[in-house]
This record gives sequence, structure tokens and C-alpha cells, in this order.
Amino acid sequence: MSNETLNEREFELINIIGKRLGSNQRDLSQQLNLSLGQTNILVRRLISKGFIRISQLNKRKVQYLLTPKGISEKMRKSVKYTLNTINAIGLIKNRVAGILNNLYQDGHRRFYLYGERDLCILVDIVFKELNLNDTVLVELKNIPGKEVNGILLIGKEKVSLAEISAKEHVDLIIEMSK
Repeated sequence: MSNETLNEREFELINIIGKRLGSNQRDLSQQLNLSLGQTNILVRRLISKGFIRISQLNKRKVQYLLTPKGISEKMRKSVKYTLNTINAIGLIKNRVAGILNNLYQDGHRRFYLYGERDLCILVDIVFKELNLNDTVLVELKNIPGKEVNGILLIGKEKVSLAEISAKEHVDLIIEMSK
């Protein structure tokens, strides 16, 4: 690893210092969920790389500050992380579109969606983008106790098949991972 790049722990520490969430190494170690010794090593490494500096407030108290280099690296890494996340969401969205399009081509028109809120929003966006105007999408808060008239889309992990009363269902998590 190059001396100028940040690993995940170092980046996490840069973020904590940038947000001023830690006033001393004990606070930092608790935020990072690391031992005081490991935190000390991280702090010293970031100082030697020029990403943070220490300002002595009094005999016993110090303040950790990001250097311009630290601020720049934090921004660069944040932008890279954001772009990677956007790309990953695009891939997931395309996979969901493929699954829904196949179900539509197979004649399904009524869909019941049980899942995590973020995935439900994504599925709703895909339905709108596919212009499947003759379909019905119903979001469910719970697995229905009675059989549904349509296909149940499951967008949540660890759902027991014994709970499902729908004749047809698709586990979106499993299908997206194929």
C-alpha cells in the first residue's frame, strides 16, 4: 500500500476528526471501536502521512485537526465512494428491471412487494421506468396471512417460506445475486 493512500480505518478516523466527534484518543478509540493502543498507532500514522496535526490546548489536552492534505483526501475518497455506490445502485436497478420484465413477459400483472423500504422504493422506480401501466404494485408491511391474487416479491432477507401463503413468489435478494 502506498504511503499516501488511506485504508478504511484511517479514512474512518479522518471522518471522525473532520466532524470533531472525538476530543481525545479515548473518544476516538470508542468511536472507532478500537483499543487505545491501536488508535494511537492510527493517529501517529496519519500525522506522519500529513493528513492530521495535533494542536496542544494545554498541558494535558490536545486537539486533532485535518490538514489541507487530509481535507483533500477525505473529499477525494468520499467522492470515489459516492460514485461506487451510485454505480452499484445502477447495477441493482438494472437487475431488478430484468426480473420484473421477465415476470411481466410471463403474464404477471399483479405484484405484492414485501421488503426493506429502500428496495421497495427502487422497485417502484423500476415499475415506473418500464411503463408497465397495466400492472398493479402493492407494498406490504407484513407477509399476508391470506393468499394474494398475484405474485409476491420478497425483498427482505431471512423470510421463512413457511410464512408465505402466495402461490407464486420471487425472492428478489436471491434473484439479484444470480
